[in-house]
Amino acid sequence: MLTDAQISMLHSQLMERKKELEIQFEHNDHFQLQRSLSDSTRELSVYDNHPGDIGTELYEREKDIALNEHDRFELKAINQALEAIENGTYGQCATCSEFIPLERLEALPTALYCIKHTPDQVISRNRPIEESILTPPFGRFDMDTKNENVAYDAEDSWQDVARYGTSESPSDFYNPPAEYDNMYVEYEENLGYVEDYENFVGVDINGENVTIYPNKQHERYEDLLDEEGIMTTYGDLPVSEGEPYTHKK
Repeated sequence: MLTDAQISMLHSQLMERKKELEIQFEHNDHFQLQRSLSDSTRELSVYDNHPGDIGTELYEREKDIALNEHDRFELKAINQALEAIENGTYGQCATCSEFIPLERLEALPTALYCIKHTPDQVISRNRPIEESILTPPFGRFDMDTKNENVAYDAEDSWQDVARYGTSESPSDFYNPPAEYDNMYVEYEENLGYVEDYENFVGVDINGENVTIYPNKQHERYEDLLDEEGIMTTYGDLPVSEGEPYTHKK
């Protein structure tokens, strides 16, 4: 149980810290955290600044806001401890009513709980919301499946952009691709179609009269078939470019 002298000493420490925080809040709220970014950096506009410089200023502002919030939480705890002193319950755990050791109160004058029942011991298992976007984005939608839909989906849009260059290097791949133009994930997959022959094969409105439209994709496909010594289900395809070839059932 605390003596009157010990309570008086802890009360003085709480009041001194409370005064410091109140002065700090008055200064920060009116002269720093309530000001715009351009005002705090003394810039008329931030459009001409390097993004890295603005990122540094933004980080410092976020850090100041976080520290300010922490200090406000401390001020709230100080007021609760001062109220407990007035009510005569200071030094007793608010849960089990056991006396809190003097050593704990000297280290943390705002303590209203014993170590066993302090709510600060609760470990949150909630993960940051940002982690949800760290996983591969493909597969979130019905079209982004392993067996691709013919529709142009999110994965296709990424591949269209990634072929112009990404931050990935050969060291980022288990089996590095041979060409730098292919330095992105799943570069070998088709964009907006499933089978290679969909680039040069068409049918009529009834799904009949298969028509071949010779082009470069057609030539590459024919070369691959020749290498493998196989044929398509609708017959061999002409290799020379010219008039479209139509196969009637």
